[in-house]
Amino acid sequence: MALEIPPNGSHGARMPPGAMLRVGAGVMAGIYRLTGGLVGHSLLLSTFGARSGKWRIASLRRFDEGDAAWLVVASAGGQAKQPSWLRNLAHDPDQVWAEVGRHRFKVRPEILHDEARTVAWRRIVAEASQFGGYETKTDREIPVVRLAREG
Repeated sequence: MALEIPPNGSHGARMPPGAMLRVGAGVMAGIYRLTGGLVGHSLLLSTFGARSGKWRIASLRRFDEGDAAWLVVASAGGQAKQPSWLRNLAHDPDQVWAEVGRHRFKVRPEILHDEARTVAWRRIVAEASQFGGYETKTDREIPVVRLAREG
């Protein structure tokens, strides 16, 4: 069952082409795994490509929600388009994995809406103020996703 994501915006920040982002994501994943995830408050998110049919990895800032859940933000630096990892996650939510530290596990994604999103967004901006600036760059709603560990 696919998840519904908010529509793309009409304007936003410019980012490098997708191929460059994939290379950067690969480098970040390598550093993350080499250090055991000791670089910042991040996690690696593995999704199955909706268009490519290949596994994709995104390095994302995480916001802990207890021992078995995390919030991640689909900011894409304030671009007009929703990030690819969000489209992949929404297309196939049963094929989503997270790596936190040296642990890898299957997660269940939930795109937050309404009051749940508002509360989570306030917390995110309080902990990492740079996320607040992304809202001024684009007119799209920046999704907040809760990842809950399965099993």
